[in-house]
Amino acid sequence: MLERQRRARLADAAAARVARLATADAAGRPHLVPICFAILGERLYSVIDDKPKPTRTQLKRLRNIAENAHVAVLVDHFEEDWSRLWFTSLSGTARVVGDGEEYERALRALRAKYRQYESMPLAMSTHPMIAVDIDRVHGWSAAERH
Repeated sequence: MLERQRRARLADAAAARVARLATADAAGRPHLVPICFAILGERLYSVIDDKPKPTRTQLKRLRNIAENAHVAVLVDHFEEDWSRLWFTSLSGTARVVGDGEEYERALRALRAKYRQYESMPLAMSTHPMIAVDIDRVHGWSAAERH
């Protein structure tokens, strides 16, 4: 993929409102969840927020990342006009953010993108942040066919 296409796909993905995060446990069993996210450079961030969840720190996606850091993220756009369809698939290595500065930088980006996060008291000690170091970008756009 040309660098220009890679940047365009990352820009399209970054502007999208929702994505799907695919993780797998040590045995390779997949797990897929929708996420809110922000992309900063070559890194994607998603915080475990205050939506009703069992124990935030024990979610399947976090357990899977601890066992197998390889993940994929799918961002796509659908509408009835199929000439406007596109998807971007990102793959990389995930980890839970352990650095306060990185956490705060990612949280600022998420709050800028999602106003709902502005009023949520999110903190590194109680709301884990997933970081994905993107190493592969793949995608397709109906517009590129013409």
